[in-house]
Amino acid sequence: MSSLDEGTVPPAKKGKSPFGAFLHKLRKRRILETLAAFIGGGWLLVEVVERLLVSHYDLPERLIDISVVSVVGALLATLAWRWFRSAEKQRGNLRVEILLVPLLILATAAVDLAILLKIFAISGKTLLVAAVAVGLGIAWIILKSLKWAAAATPQPPGPFATSEEPKSPISGTPEKSIVVLPFADLSPQKDQEYFCDGMTEEIITDLSHVRDLLVISRSSAMTFRRSPKTLRDIAKDLNVRYVMEGSVRKAGNDLRITAQLIDATNDAHVWAQKYSGNLDDVFDIQEKVSRSIVDALKVMLTSEESVRMSERPIGNVTAYECFLKAKHDIWSFTREGTERAIQYLHNALDILGDNASIYAGLGIAHFQLVNMGVEQEDHLDKARDYVQKSFALEPGSPQAHAARGYIYYLEADMPLAISHLKEAASRNPSDADTWIWLSFFCLLMGKGAAAARYAERGLRVDPINPLWRWSGGILPFFEGRFDLAAEQLRNGYEKSPDTPMFRFWYALSLAYAKKFDESRSVLDIGSEPSASDDAFMKLSRALRATLRGEDDALSRLLTPETVESFRRDPQSAYHLASYFALLNKSKDALDWLEIAVGHGIRPYPLMVADPFLASIRNEPRFQQLMERVKHEWEHFEV
Repeated sequence: MSSLDEGTVPPAKKGKSPFGAFLHKLRKRRILETLAAFIGGGWLLVEVVERLLVSHYDLPERLIDISVVSVVGALLATLAWRWFRSAEKQRGNLRVEILLVPLLILATAAVDLAILLKIFAISGKTLLVAAVAVGLGIAWIILKSLKWAAAATPQPPGPFATSEEPKSPISGTPEKSIVVLPFADLSPQKDQEYFCDGMTEEIITDLSHVRDLLVISRSSAMTFRRSPKTLRDIAKDLNVRYVMEGSVRKAGNDLRITAQLIDATNDAHVWAQKYSGNLDDVFDIQEKVSRSIVDALKVMLTSEESVRMSERPIGNVTAYECFLKAKHDIWSFTREGTERAIQYLHNALDILGDNASIYAGLGIAHFQLVNMGVEQEDHLDKARDYVQKSFALEPGSPQAHAARGYIYYLEADMPLAISHLKEAASRNPSDADTWIWLSFFCLLMGKGAAAARYAERGLRVDPINPLWRWSGGILPFFEGRFDLAAEQLRNGYEKSPDTPMFRFWYALSLAYAKKFDESRSVLDIGSEPSASDDAFMKLSRALRATLRGEDDALSRLLTPETVESFRRDPQSAYHLASYFALLNKSKDALDWLEIAVGHGIRPYPLMVADPFLASIRNEPRFQQLMERVKHEWEHFEV
């Protein structure tokens, strides 16, 4: 019996025509603007050469030829760069623009040189110039081909394939890189940890506005609270050169803050300072510390960076503590934690009144509840409302852009979801959560190279975040490398066996790798319903019923509330489609697959490799759906 009523599948969105897709590429890659600029600029250059240099100063007319050749050559090189540079790249792939652009420039220079030889009446050298140009061109092609051949040689799995903690993918330590360690609480009552964390977070946020500086995110920095490791070892783990540490002593309203900057390569003190004041001075002290670090590292601030460093999105210490607690609980991926975060944020609003960052946090919290399948419409409406309030107060809020991206994901507009997350990441590059979601959304669109690129950006600033154990595993999963996915997801599961998300993805990867007994063993743990059920718990129980061949049990699990929850989430809809396909329930499988695709996701590489979908691959509906997915996947650019 179908779990979906007839006629409930959303209508398929029409894809772009080939001509429309081509025009979209031209606009996306700014080809038309480039062409117009060169036509206008080239015409102006030729006019100046002809009317001023040739006609007025009687220079050789062949200068006009050189001008035309140079403009045409530069135009072709620029168009080639813009066109091919935007194409999806994989490790070891031939980079057309890297080959073609230098060859075009070389050919242009050769023709210009030949014309110059004629101007100076130097004969018999044209053939030599052509031979040298051809030789240089061949040498360039051979050099790049050998380099790419070496890059294409099979390598060990990437930066996520470690059996222990994730490590930085950077081969060398960036010169301008820093971790701000948690400030130590030296207060008499030892009760100011959240205050110390707030100061740490503010300095990290200030420094993350500086584009020339790599700043480790708060979540990775906080793992080294009271760590027995040396500063040099911490810097090595995070792949940074500089470490800042400090302490806070708060007694009543009085503050005493110390901070020092260490060059971890030689344990040398670069800068140290002590500050005294009261609670009202705390944000000014934080800004002084941040600017002192920038000065000590000899980083030049732009005017925009300087202004952003002076901003205080949450200028009240107590409200900021509430915000920090809420941020931690939102990403706990539990209903209780997220609801607790909402209460913290409302407490902050009671203190501050309207605030863009708090509203954005509420938008993300309510999205997270929807994402976990809790009371769908009510929380989604609240998420939209809070994000709108945040944008009204601060149009450029990175938190609001991130929240809006999450909401667009639920509203089946993946291009806008990715666009807003990219904007959020550009405005706050130290926020690893944004990079993780951006990478995941790219995977849902079948863009593995872009997903890996964004994941590595996030891993740079947050190498200790446990979510990389999940992200590192689903990257190969979406590429159809299920054995590798299971191997990498095992680490995350073993480190956090009680986290439903880790358990589900590990069990699913085992099943896709045809290790069914192991998958069932993982799913048997914590399989009973509980008051804290979320989408991953429900997906896990549904997978368990599927692997046991209990289609009746699967139908019982799909209550109207669960069906409504899964219908809204494209990831859940896709998984349910694969379950039904494995049970040979073709109609249910295709209904749910159309729902997933109707939400805008295009995981074409996964759909090609998915072993659960084998029973429906010859179905006309599936083949039509695959044609649509493939076409839109090929024409989607990140």
